[in-house]
Amino acid sequence: MRLPLSVAMISFNEEPKIRRTIEAVAQIASEIVVVDSHSTDATRAIAADLGAQVFEEDWKGHIAQKNSALEKCTQPWILALDCDEVVSPGLREAIITAVRRPRAGGYLVNRQTVYLGRALKHMWQPDWKLRLVRRESNPVWTGYDPHDHLRIEGKTAKLRGGVLEHDSYRDLRDHFERMLVYARTSAMSYHERGKRSGIGKIVVSPAVAFAKALLVKGAILDGVPGLIAAGSTYASVFLKYCFLWELEHRRSAQKERQGGT
Repeated sequence: MRLPLSVAMISFNEEPKIRRTIEAVAQIASEIVVVDSHSTDATRAIAADLGAQVFEEDWKGHIAQKNSALEKCTQPWILALDCDEVVSPGLREAIITAVRRPRAGGYLVNRQTVYLGRALKHMWQPDWKLRLVRRESNPVWTGYDPHDHLRIEGKTAKLRGGVLEHDSYRDLRDHFERMLVYARTSAMSYHERGKRSGIGKIVVSPAVAFAKALLVKGAILDGVPGLIAAGSTYASVFLKYCFLWELEHRRSAQKERQGGT
């Protein structure tokens, strides 16, 4: 018997991954909503074949796109997923229990990243994400693109059974190419909200992020994949503030040119 549960997803060219994501929840969800931003592969066809309601929309940014998917859900409960996330059997059972015997308006799940073939136990762990929510709790995606987070009105709790398996990157090249895009997107979001860069941010913030990954998270205990992931954290923060500095100085130079005419 399916739960009174909608699954909300956004997609773009997720043909290699979306089938596994949907199949892991297809037996418990009454509704699967996929908002696709004009994929050029078989993403939409696969999702539709698995029973999902597929909507094709222009890309509006991570936050706006995910909110569009939320708005289309009709069931009392909503499970928000990315196409590179798979609900483990243990987590699926925990979701069933939470929906049938709720004790909160929303539930956080632990997302465990598989990186370079290894399930990380230290780096990016634990990674609690609010993903299972009551529709009446007014869920909304907020934050800075692309680093969004789900927020609700009311009490939240943690689901302890199982994990949300996160297999985000095909290889190092895929990771670093996306890191470059995400860093620039973050910088643009910061710039729009008046955040500033500078020498301190460019020098200190990446070093602090790297130190936290190694000393607090214990990334080195995950071996070479953990060490590379920690290094990518340094690079991501460094690039973000470099891009932000570039945006600030480009705008300043533009104002100077306009003032001189």
